[in-house]
Amino acid sequence: MSLVFPHTFVPWFRSVAPYIHAYHDKTFVVAMAGELIAAGKLNVFVQDLAILQAMGIKLVLVHGFRPQVNEQLKAKGQTSRFARGLRITDEVALDCAQEAAGQLRFEIEAAFSQGLPNTPMANATVRVVSGNFLTARPVGIVDGVDYMHTGLVRRVDAAGLRRAIDGDALVLLSPFGFSPTGEAFNLTMEDVATATAIALQADKLLFVTEVPGVREKLDDPESPIDTELALVDAKRLLATLPEPTQPTDTAFYLQHCVKACEGGVERSHILPFAVDGAILQEIFTHDGIGTMVVDEKLESLREATSDDVGGVLALIEPFERDGTLVKRGRTEIERDIANYTLIEHDGVIFGCAALYPYPEARTGEMAALTVSPQVQGQGDGERILKRVEQRARSMGLESIFVLTTRTMHWFVKRGFVQVDPDFLPEARKRKYNWDRRSQVFVKKLA
Repeated sequence: MSLVFPHTFVPWFRSVAPYIHAYHDKTFVVAMAGELIAAGKLNVFVQDLAILQAMGIKLVLVHGFRPQVNEQLKAKGQTSRFARGLRITDEVALDCAQEAAGQLRFEIEAAFSQGLPNTPMANATVRVVSGNFLTARPVGIVDGVDYMHTGLVRRVDAAGLRRAIDGDALVLLSPFGFSPTGEAFNLTMEDVATATAIALQADKLLFVTEVPGVREKLDDPESPIDTELALVDAKRLLATLPEPTQPTDTAFYLQHCVKACEGGVERSHILPFAVDGAILQEIFTHDGIGTMVVDEKLESLREATSDDVGGVLALIEPFERDGTLVKRGRTEIERDIANYTLIEHDGVIFGCAALYPYPEARTGEMAALTVSPQVQGQGDGERILKRVEQRARSMGLESIFVLTTRTMHWFVKRGFVQVDPDFLPEARKRKYNWDRRSQVFVKKLA
């Protein structure tokens, strides 16, 4: 029996709560590579999906079956054939794909039917719905290559899918589609997931794959994963990459993430199934674990409103408690909330600062500059400072000043110089706490 330690569990659970609130009733399309199933990770992954559904997230699961079809072909003495990353599906390959899809659908539905005590599936009830939600068309002959029974998604029955997920079912899609004449086509998991996410205008498209994401240095396998790519940067990167031919190529999943975002999907992700709980880490932690492509940076830098008072209080309270910041009551923050600049991620405030102008002295005080310990060292403080400087300039101020007892070096490195407290405007000098002995630093605005 494992022990749960309240001093770690409670703060962790509270930190996850904003994401639970934010994603309730949202629609996620999850694309699961066939390699995940071949690696024996299906049961654990299904448990994580059941947790997401229990939190009120509407799920469409698309499974891949590349290794399973390869295995079926090998058992029949056939060779898998690909061109430009697409399988060439002859009659034998089509039969193998149908057999593999049937077997995988059986295994996936069985996994969702688990309910053993002392497992994450205890008390879970996940109803899985499948159906002919996809209409397909043939790839045809491209550059002299006849793809035969390989197809592309022509249409997604978004209304039918929406009815199913709104009825609390999890929809399971195999990479198969049918033409209006009833002809079957072998599709790719990536095409099905992307088309489905666009048709549903899903909030997230998540590729759970054999690759960890997009590395910051493409030619270095040890390079860190780039956790967030703006759509414009992802498109620029794609333009420099060769056409992908296999899933391990950087462009293979990235091209579908870009297509999804261009089609109206808010965020698309590439994350590794090799990491236990990768989908939970990606969804419920600030930085995630894979690569996320977004139409614009999720970090929103903006001025505060009255709705942000609670978030600002929660952010600055630990720093007031340890003496880093002067204590400010709710009444004071409510009164001055328009003075605050915030940086938020997914609706959670991770940094703030207030600007109090003294127009008669052509200067202003930057106060309560705070960045959450979770994201310190990532440049949020600098971004807030620059925004405050912009606000000060727009007011016609020539400088900003800060009072600090602990973070002097941070300000010096960013162009502030120490001055005597006599520099302070008369109105501010009257409120100066001589017992606290805060040092005054000033930065001239160019």
